[in-house]
Amino acid sequence: MKTRLTFVLAGLAAGCAAATSPPVETTAPMKGAQRGLAFAQQHCAECHGVTANTLSPNPESPPFEDIANRNGLTAETLSQFLIDSHNFPAAMDFTVTGTQASDLAAWMLTMRKPDYQPQR
Repeated sequence: MKTRLTFVLAGLAAGCAAATSPPVETTAPMKGAQRGLAFAQQHCAECHGVTANTLSPNPESPPFEDIANRNGLTAETLSQFLIDSHNFPAAMDFTVTGTQASDLAAWMLTMRKPDYQPQR
């Protein structure tokens, strides 16, 4: 009886642990953000500050943190902005695909703060 009770309690504990584990979906956006950071470091850091508390090397290019903290910004509006604004060949030597824009937006929104004041 004692062995059976131990087995049942172990099963319940395992079930409770599984129930409290975060679902897989909560880790998926971070993968996009990580891809977005890698893309930003490779393609954007020459002009933009791409991490928190970083000024942009080009004063005309806002830091990603400033962009991420604009009022009313959403992942969808930011993704569309990134696609629209960075596909003119005179300024850049690359285009931003929909997937890359989503990843960049995911990265940039990790820098959103409730009481952020832009650096200038």
